[in-house]
Amino acid sequence: MKALYLSKKPELKEIACPRPKASEALIKIRLAGICNTDLELIKGYMGFQGVLGHEFVGEVVEAPGEFWIGKRVCGEINLGCGKCDYCCKGLSRHCPYRSVLGILKKNGTFAEYITLPVDNLHLVPDSISDVQAVFVEPLAAAFEILEQVHIEPNHEVAVIGDGKLGLLICQVLKLPGAHVILIGKHQRKMRLAENQGVETVHLSELSGQQFDVVVEASGSASGFQTAMQNIRPRGT
Repeated sequence: MKALYLSKKPELKEIACPRPKASEALIKIRLAGICNTDLELIKGYMGFQGVLGHEFVGEVVEAPGEFWIGKRVCGEINLGCGKCDYCCKGLSRHCPYRSVLGILKKNGTFAEYITLPVDNLHLVPDSISDVQAVFVEPLAAAFEILEQVHIEPNHEVAVIGDGKLGLLICQVLKLPGAHVILIGKHQRKMRLAENQGVETVHLSELSGQQFDVVVEASGSASGFQTAMQNIRPRGT
């Protein structure tokens, strides 16, 4: 099968199609998304070598039992050991022995086929298109914020970074009714947020406003510094 394989640089190569284990499904990739993590891996982050990619929607072509065959799916990217304390507590994404699709010890989705445990799969409803479904993985990361931080309707929330993840986070944090402001640098991306009802401010025009909650989504040292400068005392 064809795959985008990262060694010293990413190359389109022919590699063997993976074979699923007894508890795994073989999935034909329909669409895969590009994440900033993929770009950092190309620069040498994590020292990863293998097939890139972890945001995807695909169709199951092989699986234990008949239920999954032909189903359109997306999937969780962390594969825990299933035995450690974290896995036993349902926190396999923090397993110290885990592999991570397209990031750590596991070939990813920039290929024709992947394998994943069936326990990692989620059905994609017919009402959700492939283009929408490919955003499920980063959207799940955005929703995890609501598991970690209690957001109230009277909270002033800032999201730093106008990339894909920042835009998704803004939409998620509006759901509890908070006042969300996106702090960005790119007018085109900021307009996308404005079209979703999110207030925006250019980084250069930030005037010392302080927030109850600040989410740093730029992945940069300067973004972290901006977050620290604009969080209220006892803020999050």
